Amino acid sequence: MSTHRLTKRIVDAAKPGEKDVYIWDADLKGFGLKVTPKGRKVYIVQYRIGKRSRRVTIAVHGTLTTEEARQSAKVSLGQVSTGIDPAHERDIARTGHNIEELFKLFEDSYLNIRVKSQTAKDYRRVFEHYIFPRFKHVTVRDITKQDMLRLHHDMRMTPYRANRTRAKMSKFFNWCEEHGYRDDYTNPTRHVKKYKEEARHRYLSSEEQKRLGDALNQAEVEGIASSYAVDAIRLLSLTGARLREITHLKWDYVNFEKGTLDLPDSKTGHKTIYLNAAAKDILAKIVRQANNPYVICGIVEGGPLVNLQKPWSRIRALARLEDVRMHDLRHTFASVAAMGGMSLPMIGALLGHSQPQTTARYAHLAADPLREAVEKIGQKMMEQNI
Repeated sequence: MSTHRLTKRIVDAAKPGEKDVYIWDADLKGFGLKVTPKGRKVYIVQYRIGKRSRRVTIAVHGTLTTEEARQSAKVSLGQVSTGIDPAHERDIARTGHNIEELFKLFEDSYLNIRVKSQTAKDYRRVFEHYIFPRFKHVTVRDITKQDMLRLHHDMRMTPYRANRTRAKMSKFFNWCEEHGYRDDYTNPTRHVKKYKEEARHRYLSSEEQKRLGDALNQAEVEGIASSYAVDAIRLLSLTGARLREITHLKWDYVNFEKGTLDLPDSKTGHKTIYLNAAAKDILAKIVRQANNPYVICGIVEGGPLVNLQKPWSRIRALARLEDVRMHDLRHTFASVAAMGGMSLPMIGALLGHSQPQTTARYAHLAADPLREAVEKIGQKMMEQNI
């Protein structure tokens, strides 16, 4: 074993011996050349992970120049400095892990770090329900476009779910390519076309809103639902907030002086929800539980209400609104604003939309006040014999 600055001249001059001969680079620790007894010259990287010493082959001399091999060695040694074991990554790529094994790595290195907890939960649900049962023992490298087309076709009766599954699989396969578990540009979802989705626009009419209000009062008086569940539904109706923004609302986020809910994190990041007088009155009467930071308390001590669907089902049955989802309360809030003459940008700001096109679904409602206004103008002008 000898140490030199590896150059093309040094590499070309290296002679084989009875055993493998190693020449280590004097400038880049861990970068070296191995010469086999048969004269084969291979660039290598040697490093230590914990107490283990590992060695990885970079390339055979001739397929890379000495300087190209040096740059590749720097990349591998850089991975080691961040805790990644290049030898382990190589072994995984060679053996071909199945999708369940690789999902655990994807979860640790991406879902648990880069996305919100609810999004990570959605990924887990998709894989557990639709991917693992179908591809449990298939290596990721062997999954084809035809496999993804068949999966998408089999989910055609639920186009929204099919499209979301496709999107999550696309992200997963992109991650696989980035980390060397599939070849570049082989994402099998690439040409799987999304199904057309029929947008649902369900708003409560004034009469339906009254029925819901009566049902909430009845549920509270008769104990059909807890006061926390009833107040949660009232707050959803009065604020246009998303479900989790209310069920996981903490008292620390409530600012009575400013009349706001200051959420440090939401679907679109930090968010301020502005409270009207009715919403503030509801919050003011909610009983705070000792040692529980949440506004809407659940059964478990110190925790939030985790299932609002069951009380909601009972309440909407009382109101004869069986086709109404809780999310439709948010749509109703926006529809009342639109029909009241508020601009789409204003409605988007109240709802916390990050994209203007999301608010555009209420454009036809926002036009109603304009029609009323132009009709009044026309009548006034007709009075002047125009």
